Amino acid sequence: MSGWRLPSGGAIDRARPLGFTFDGRQFEGFAGDTLASALLASGTRILGRSFKYHRPRGLWGMGGEEPNAIIDVTDAGVTTPNLRATLVPLRAGLEARSVNASPTAERDCWAVLDLLHRFLPAGFYYKTFMAPDWMRWEPSIRRMAGLGRLDPGNRPPADAVPMNARADLLVIGAGPAGLAAARAAARNGRAVWLVEEAPAIGGALRWRGGAIEGADWEAFAADTAQTVEAAGGRVMTDTTLWGAFDHGLYAAWERRAGRGDRHWRIRAGEVVLAAGALERPLWFANNDLPGVMSAEAGLHYLSLYGVAAGRRVLVACANDAPYAVAGALAEAGAQVTLADARADTPEAPEGVRLLRGARISRARGTREVGAADVDGAHLDVDTILCSGGWTPTVHLFCQAGGKLDLDARRDALVPRPGTAPMQVAGAANGAFGLQAALDEGHRAGGGTGPAPRAAAAADWAVMPMRPDPASGGRQWIDLQNDVTFKDVKLAAQEGFRSVEHLKRYTTLGMATDQGRTANFAGLAALAAVTGRSVEETGTTTYRPPFAPVPFPVIAGPRRGELFNPPRRLPLEPAHRDLGARWRDYGGWLRPATYGEGDEAALAQAEALEARQAAGLYDASSLGKIEVIGPGAAALVDFCNYVRMSTLEPGRARYGFMLSESGVVHDDGVVLRLAEDRFLVSASSSHTASVRLMLEEARQDRFDPRQVFVHDVTAHWTTLTVTGPGARELILGAGIAEEVAALRFMRVAETAWRGVPLRAARVSFTGDLSYELSVPARHGGMLMQALDGARAAVGACWIGLEALMILRAEKGFVLVGKDTDGVTMPQDLGWTGPREKRTDEYLGRRALFTPEARRADRRQLVGLEAEGEALPVGAHAVPLEGQRRSLGFVTSSHMSPVLGRPIALALVEAGNDRLGQEVGIFHLGETRRARIVPACSYDPEGTRRDG
Repeated sequence: MSGWRLPSGGAIDRARPLGFTFDGRQFEGFAGDTLASALLASGTRILGRSFKYHRPRGLWGMGGEEPNAIIDVTDAGVTTPNLRATLVPLRAGLEARSVNASPTAERDCWAVLDLLHRFLPAGFYYKTFMAPDWMRWEPSIRRMAGLGRLDPGNRPPADAVPMNARADLLVIGAGPAGLAAARAAARNGRAVWLVEEAPAIGGALRWRGGAIEGADWEAFAADTAQTVEAAGGRVMTDTTLWGAFDHGLYAAWERRAGRGDRHWRIRAGEVVLAAGALERPLWFANNDLPGVMSAEAGLHYLSLYGVAAGRRVLVACANDAPYAVAGALAEAGAQVTLADARADTPEAPEGVRLLRGARISRARGTREVGAADVDGAHLDVDTILCSGGWTPTVHLFCQAGGKLDLDARRDALVPRPGTAPMQVAGAANGAFGLQAALDEGHRAGGGTGPAPRAAAAADWAVMPMRPDPASGGRQWIDLQNDVTFKDVKLAAQEGFRSVEHLKRYTTLGMATDQGRTANFAGLAALAAVTGRSVEETGTTTYRPPFAPVPFPVIAGPRRGELFNPPRRLPLEPAHRDLGARWRDYGGWLRPATYGEGDEAALAQAEALEARQAAGLYDASSLGKIEVIGPGAAALVDFCNYVRMSTLEPGRARYGFMLSESGVVHDDGVVLRLAEDRFLVSASSSHTASVRLMLEEARQDRFDPRQVFVHDVTAHWTTLTVTGPGARELILGAGIAEEVAALRFMRVAETAWRGVPLRAARVSFTGDLSYELSVPARHGGMLMQALDGARAAVGACWIGLEALMILRAEKGFVLVGKDTDGVTMPQDLGWTGPREKRTDEYLGRRALFTPEARRADRRQLVGLEAEGEALPVGAHAVPLEGQRRSLGFVTSSHMSPVLGRPIALALVEAGNDRLGQEVGIFHLGETRRARIVPACSYDPEGTRRDG
């Protein structure tokens, strides 16, 4: 019990006490407190347990860098796991519970694991649990792993709103550098977005204070905010900018208590990163004991919340920054000793005992700090405030592709100019003094003339501090994941000398704090044990998110029925009037069958009527992607397995699009409407990915000014008429004779009743078919005309279930159903382009690998069997010998026109097995089936011309 509340001071409202609980115990804080400051004021030291050894851990920091005080918080009946106590505003009735502890952090039964630490070094799990069988250990390990507990009853409200914005200048961080940058840019008339993670602007000025331009810093901050907003900009507090992405896109989480959070996607013309720096720990024996804290955090809690971290305080450092901390604590009534590792230091603050050239070597105590060893001397202290230097907050800079260099004078890894599309200013750039930060921010914001002047302009002097390989005891590098200096030495000894290997072998820097306090220490430790410099050792990779972001915030309203809402046909009401029954097909809500009764029987009847007379179905969901411009033919050729540039205008051709691995991604018909205009038809579920493939190739391989890609799916309604009576039906609907006379794979653009009409003679059923497309707003008129003409030919509307029967009878492929993640075009019988094309196209190289040339690849074939339809997914197996999978059934139906079951399957070396019998194994039973060609109906194709 060491922390205590001063009788006055801080930015809290002492007239509003707030009751809360921690691990079942009742506490009291004040409005304006955080959970961390209230617990510190209560004298509670043990706030959590470390991940591996379950050692007691206390408060270290003041923000998102906090590695120890991870708490499950229940507020208003909603439990949110793994929150940092430093970032949780205190509210009345809040219930907090420590994580990774049973039953409480104070009395954790798993603390016994620390007694076994000699047998649990880094990497022990890789070696120990492989024998006799990992699966034997996995359930127990999974039960022990993890931090907080999810509340199954927690259903976060869908109140997070996705927002999009643009800014002339985005300034990340509202400390001195960020304020100076925003002020300079706004004075030049630029729209500035100033984003700050804390609940108020000012950065370290909020607890360190300072005078700028002859007045208190608060006046400077208020004037900056007013200037930004007057120029059309925005100042956002309680907002975490968590990710930097390609093309100038930045993602931010804005917290708005009681009003619904917002998730911002911001595109900025320019960016200034002014995110400050994090104080590093020092490395000495038992440096993880509760009561060891960041020195800057000590000043933060004292100034903002009126809470002193301890009564007998040792401040250990090798830089100038903690002198203000020591002085403030002494003024507040604490007994303060300042141990500075430098021989040449500033003068001691009033009331502070200064030890020059003194280093701390050990913290003493069993459950919390009770003393410290400094150069062999025993000091009676209850709190140790450490400052091992400063690590610039460069995560977003590195996410944007930036590289780092070691600045020896500041002992910090600082951004290398020109390696990322942003400017960096202030402490994030290694400028730790107030005036230096204001100067850099002013320049970054495009300021002209002198920068704002600070009353205290001196920069902080810093002496490098490093882990001592010869030092005894357990020195903790990563507090949350229990990585010690000895673990780093062991990793290097076992050959893991790359920082990325060290990270994965020891889990250093992989905790939820993303190594904010551990990464530099880990690099320094690895450099020390391998005899290299920090530059030679290298740095790890930072990835989004910069800070944990709740899934509901990113998801926004995309949850429940809105998670992936089905797309709807423009003519849905008309289909409902016809008695359509609906299902989700490839993300689209489409008619499965029409009418009342058994769905399978309805599908059979519709398919038979379509074969005997005519069928109509709505094909509006098929993707329609226009590729336009002088480079259109080259782009379509590159993205297709089948060459399309040889098409004449007014003609169509079927083909495949492949992934880079040569796997069939989609199939469809390409229409050439003019020399410089193609229409790429995509499967309903693949339209978005096909467009992205075309767009990626357009931007990466072709001149984007010569070719353009537009998804026009939603602009057109497409109705298909198929069957022997199709020609008569469209003539009865008043469609022009020139459309009815179209030959197979021909296209016509004409007009019908004054409306643009595009007609294509393509077929997904194998029968005479016309795809008729009109602008979406005129789709109802076309549907009404076709429906009025169907009775004369005995036609019916057919749903997707009947259509699947018709296409399976012809052996037509449905990509994703009749293909899997390794199917290549030659597996479907399409070998011509691979053998004849010599130009480059997407996926070409993969088609000539040894894997692609294997003779036993699974190939698409048909199956004939007696009795009921074969089950989809059933495995083809040998009839004799050891049972193994030769492939599986992909599509299976009863054919109403053939009067027997038909099926498609991917079978190993299927074409070489034509005529052979195989077993079809399903749910313990085996049936016989004969392998036949995929097309089971009209193999000569005589029906497609009517």
